[in-house]
Amino acid sequence: MTPGPRNLITDVPGLLVGNAQDEALKSGTTVLTSGQAFTASVHVMGGAPGTRETDLLAPDKSVAQVDAITLSGGSAFGLDACSGVLDALRAQCRGYLVGDAVVPIVPGAILFDLLNGGDKRWGDNPYRALGKTAFEQAAEDFDLGTAGAGAGALAARHKGGLGSASLVLDSGVTVGALVAANPLGSVTTPGDRHFWAAPFEFDGEFGGLGPDSSTGLGMPAPSRKAQAMRLAQPEKGNTTIAIVATDAALSKPQCQRLAVAAHDGIARAILPAHTPGDGDLVFGVSTGAQSVNAEAELGLIGHAAAICLARSIARAIYLATPAAGDLLPCWSAPHDLS
Repeated sequence: MTPGPRNLITDVPGLLVGNAQDEALKSGTTVLTSGQAFTASVHVMGGAPGTRETDLLAPDKSVAQVDAITLSGGSAFGLDACSGVLDALRAQCRGYLVGDAVVPIVPGAILFDLLNGGDKRWGDNPYRALGKTAFEQAAEDFDLGTAGAGAGALAARHKGGLGSASLVLDSGVTVGALVAANPLGSVTTPGDRHFWAAPFEFDGEFGGLGPDSSTGLGMPAPSRKAQAMRLAQPEKGNTTIAIVATDAALSKPQCQRLAVAAHDGIARAILPAHTPGDGDLVFGVSTGAQSVNAEAELGLIGHAAAICLARSIARAIYLATPAAGDLLPCWSAPHDLS
């Protein structure tokens, strides 16, 4: 397995990603889409998810394909980003046909960034416009770090962010991940430099420091995030939301199994993970471009997705950039809170 040419989820041919963010708001939205509808399912392992249209993605539900998936900041307000994407898709006459009606299918998930130091004194909900803009910006290349749905994200010890990574398997199948990392847990070992995901790193993509040689690392350092947000209960206000994708032709149930396997990537990159106060969620996506023996290959594809997701989480924090009013330092600028 080697990373694709961009080391982004858009190495999966046909997929596009767009970001939109508001610096004053310290929040934003990310949209994954394609020129054609794609198969998708979802698996939730966190105890506090915020979602839209995810029930439709269960293997026994009637609609097998979607037109876009939205990841957004803004907590429950951010779910309205899906409405902006619906508006843009409707203008293109794209969606699920019901007689003469066209209904775009846009599942979404949100993270909590309402206490991150941004100006949240909006009048009209800003996320509908952010969703529409993100969809219109969708392209093969897109920004990581402090961008899109990761613009206001915070991990336990550092500023969070948007991350992505890819792998091309020996069979030619491509697998990729996209994540907005805003976890309760820490992405680094105590000492704040070594990433938990270090064993899975390729080519120094998040600093190349390697694994921490210390032992007894099971107890994470105290959360700066909870202190900065003045939360008496640190388990509130978190989540890691992600999409894993492949061009291998998978059914809807197989996409769900892909999402289940990919959750291992969250557990490898964040400590602790899948807590009652996280809304940890992974969408599994197949464009169906490559015909494969899915029964034989699904285990390896899921394994690759988990590796991509772990790397994406580390890249999200590694690539975050400082801004005025930040509550937490960036990994790259640990003493800069200007």
